[in-house]
Amino acid sequence: MPTIKLNIPILIAFLIIVGCQPEKKDVNTVKSKYSSPNIIYILADDLGYGNLSCLGQKKYKTPNIDKLAAEGMLFTQHYSGSTVCAPSRSSLMTGLHTGHTTIRGNKGVKPEGQYPINAEDFTIAEMLKKKGYATGAFGKWSLGNILSEGNPLKQGFDVFFGYNCQTLAHNYYPFHLWSNNQKIVLTENQKDNEGVYAPDLIHQKTLEFIDENKERPFFAYVPSIIPHAEIKVPEQYMSKYRGKLDPEVYYDGCDYGCDRYKIGGYGSQPEAHAAFAGMIDLLDQQVGEIVAKVKELGIEENTIIFFTSDNGPHDKGGADLEFFNSNGKFRGFKRDLYEGGIRVPMIVKWPGTIKKGSTTSHVSAFWDVLPTLADIAKISFSSDIDGISFLPTLLEKEQPKHEFLYWEFHEKGGRRAIRKDNFKVILYDVKTGKPKPAEVYDLDVDPYEQNDIASQHSDIIEEALLLMSTRSVSSVKEWNF
Repeated sequence: MPTIKLNIPILIAFLIIVGCQPEKKDVNTVKSKYSSPNIIYILADDLGYGNLSCLGQKKYKTPNIDKLAAEGMLFTQHYSGSTVCAPSRSSLMTGLHTGHTTIRGNKGVKPEGQYPINAEDFTIAEMLKKKGYATGAFGKWSLGNILSEGNPLKQGFDVFFGYNCQTLAHNYYPFHLWSNNQKIVLTENQKDNEGVYAPDLIHQKTLEFIDENKERPFFAYVPSIIPHAEIKVPEQYMSKYRGKLDPEVYYDGCDYGCDRYKIGGYGSQPEAHAAFAGMIDLLDQQVGEIVAKVKELGIEENTIIFFTSDNGPHDKGGADLEFFNSNGKFRGFKRDLYEGGIRVPMIVKWPGTIKKGSTTSHVSAFWDVLPTLADIAKISFSSDIDGISFLPTLLEKEQPKHEFLYWEFHEKGGRRAIRKDNFKVILYDVKTGKPKPAEVYDLDVDPYEQNDIASQHSDIIEEALLLMSTRSVSSVKEWNF
């Protein structure tokens, strides 16, 4: 892995005031007068590339997220860390792709939670905390239970509120949530009651954190559970779409009395179309309220807001991919390494620094976020990571590019993929003993991966296999090939 040294010089503010252009000595020069801008990173759960109206969604609107794009920069070739939850988050937090990061698959542990990241893993939160940032995580964690080294409070976060376990995060009216190390029993949700919609409660904690830390730099990591798995939303959002998205879909799920009721099973939903649109509507409203809170506090120009998704759209719990065109015509969805499983929407807003309404086709991925935030916060460090800062892209400067991007997935027979320049090589069933032939696509002319040109490019396949061999061996047996 490459060693990256990150160093950002201070921009002289008076040059902007008098209208002069700064010398282009360093493409990573932040044009803000603030030395440690606030960072809000909103991570939707299983939101597909086509689930936003600014990217073509026709069944409903996402006005607040669209406005975020209109006032910031839209990335059209941004990739998630993985095609499922836990490894994608591990890649995000550590700046390493799934051939190097600790968590390379979804692996549950008892009684609650997932296989943990290591104590020695260096996370975004640890990096920013050392710089003096207040750090808070609000939503779904997935990287280790409360008793493990993966506890978010042991990984650089001052505050955590939400679901520790991604399995329990399938359910929107859970029996409990976690506040730091304390289990918060939601009495209104016991038995078959649905009194507290967890995303609402988590959202209020997010806003409180922003309010409480307005006088100091803060990092708010907001991994929402919307619109993953169970398709449920409060009536005020359901009613907006009821009868408008026919023909409706009935999903017969796990209800009271089912052995997985509220512990991972997806509840029944007789109006799945209306509920799904209502969930996205609620997510959009929450994004708008976060933006409004920042503006209300007078810290808008000192705050950079990211919005993205952890992987492609899912087809569980009544979700209807085809009806909503959730993958935006890209091939595949969650658990695929085709574009529909890993290409995700990404928007970045930073008033006064990022040009309004700008768009970039720069090829980037989750493992680029850590070095980008290091550049933004003016943090210098030397570390073996796979990420490359995309701050130059945000500032419309000359941008270094990846030699290649890599993904691996250990379910569904084992899957691997490499993107190098405009070519993408995909391997399926690699752990079955009967691997499928390699597939090759030219994403410049075939972004929807309809025309496999492997027969014309044995050299590209050979190079991809060589690059894949640079992955490190995982300490978890099933996460190897």
